[in-house]
Amino acid sequence: MNEPLSIIHGRHAKSAVEKTAKIIFTVCAFFAILAVFSITLYMIINGTPALFQVGLGEILFGTVWEPTAEDPAFGILFIILTSIIGTALAILIGVPIGVLTAVFLAEVAPKRLASIVKPAVELLAGIPSVIYGLLGIMILNPLMYKLELAIFRDSETHQFTGGANLISAVIVLAIMILPTVINISESALKAVPAQYKSASLALGASHIQTIFKVMLPAAKSGIITAIVLGVGRAIGEAMAITLVSGSSVNFPLPFNSVRFLTTAIVSEMGYASGLHRQVLFTIGLVLFVFIMIINVGLTSILKAGDPEAKEKKKAAKLAKEAEQNEPDRKEAVTL
Repeated sequence: MNEPLSIIHGRHAKSAVEKTAKIIFTVCAFFAILAVFSITLYMIINGTPALFQVGLGEILFGTVWEPTAEDPAFGILFIILTSIIGTALAILIGVPIGVLTAVFLAEVAPKRLASIVKPAVELLAGIPSVIYGLLGIMILNPLMYKLELAIFRDSETHQFTGGANLISAVIVLAIMILPTVINISESALKAVPAQYKSASLALGASHIQTIFKVMLPAAKSGIITAIVLGVGRAIGEAMAITLVSGSSVNFPLPFNSVRFLTTAIVSEMGYASGLHRQVLFTIGLVLFVFIMIINVGLTSILKAGDPEAKEKKKAAKLAKEAEQNEPDRKEAVTL
């Protein structure tokens, strides 16, 4: 007699737990959406007033940044170009190195060697960004200054930067994104079903051919995710770049002292006031828009190249067509 009651009681208890868990998950998702919406709204509210006071064209396409002058100028074109070019170069350097290192750890390295390299990569991820900046000042900038002296020794127009230039910033950014790209790409490669590799080898492909023709394409989704996170890390970095880039507003040439969007905010927010402060919020809004465009763009590329997504889209289209044709078919059967 007690057994059926215990079963019913157990089902009710399980149902209550599931309902509670569903409520908790819903609340967490709501707060995540609310956070994104709040940040977006805050940036729009605080970033747009300067656009109306100074002018969209003067801010985005002006090349002179003199916010504290008697006749202030708020052109951030060189700052925008520096962020775009610097991030792109860092990705071009860091992503191939990171992906190939992930391939080495996942498919090539002996277990003993991988057990040494893997903790080193994870340690690299845990180093604070200011340490990268300090190492850049102590090691990278002097080397860049020697190179600068060798190239521009006889130049009368070049403004020497002491090695704090765009190249130094790009190298530091490339190193900083490596742990993100390596760890996520390695996880994506290890998640590829073993049957893919076995089938490729059974068909006569070499190990290297299997890696580049089978494993990497199969792990493309995870690798693109790693690139997206790497871009976010690179374009959002401030402290290390402030220390090694020189933080001067110039056209982003390799040996020019430059300023990124993030460093423009960090270096001047402490003393900015009035319209100057509002323009710094506008720079933050521009940075926010850039990150959103990059995320949406890379996600679209990922979906466009995903065979499974294409099949789902095709199946949904066929189902919709079948649903639309259903009344006509029933009418034909009736006649």
